[in-house]
Amino acid sequence: MTVSPDDDLSALVEDFLAGDEVALEKIYKRFSALVFTVALRSLGDATEAEDVVQKVFVAAWTGRHTYKPERASLSAWLMGITRNKVADTHQARTKQRRIQSEVTASLSSPPDTFDIAERLIIADEIARLDAVPQKVLRMAFFEDLTHAQIAERMQMPPGTVKSHIRRSLIKLRRRLEVSARARES
Repeated sequence: MTVSPDDDLSALVEDFLAGDEVALEKIYKRFSALVFTVALRSLGDATEAEDVVQKVFVAAWTGRHTYKPERASLSAWLMGITRNKVADTHQARTKQRRIQSEVTASLSSPPDTFDIAERLIIADEIARLDAVPQKVLRMAFFEDLTHAQIAERMQMPPGTVKSHIRRSLIKLRRRLEVSARARES
């Protein structure tokens, strides 16, 4: 008796739903290329696509109790998760670009519109960052390096570089907003 791919997948899904990590590994091997391809086509960036693959399979594993084989195939369910993670990545990318452009605009404003107090606040806030995020932020803005270049120099994953920049920019933005509100009062 031979086992068809569907029978094999059905047993694999049952094991996956039961919490078998070996089944997760087999599902990953079977579907990760599909998830990566869909993410890469949408995002256009291999590093971000790799991040999406990781997020999809983590979400699938942690949310496996929500999967109902009678409602959708495993590949369709994984594609639904992929679609959501790709959308999240696009949203995060847009937010990061907006924050970067706001901070860059603030940093590059002419001296008459960007007073010394604001410069000191930004310098102080950058100095308050931990050593690694501070170095990453300085490389990104003052040395004008790309995420990939920073990752290579710092020997860290590009996703980690992006996270450091994003969190640092959010801190800077909050501090500038507090300062602006204080001046308006």
